[in-house]
Amino acid sequence: MSVLMYVSYIPQIYGNLHGNPSNPIQPFVAMINCIFWTIHGLFGLDGHTRDKAIIFANVPGIIFGFLAFLTSF
Repeated sequence: MSVLMYVSYIPQIYGNLHGNPSNPIQPFVAMINCIFWTIHGLFGLDGHTRDKAIIFANVPGIIFGFLAFLTSF
């Protein structure tokens, strides 16, 4: 579900690129959230344990959140 949520930025990115810019705040905050979750997935609470599911679920949020933010200007 997380991946689908972030892939849903594609229509927003498309609209941004075609002259209908949207608010950049929500994708920017989603991207920051995904960065923190990805860091948690990489290092875990103990600094060593990796959780690949968390990593794979949040990397698309970094990519699509950044693209939605970048194209909204």
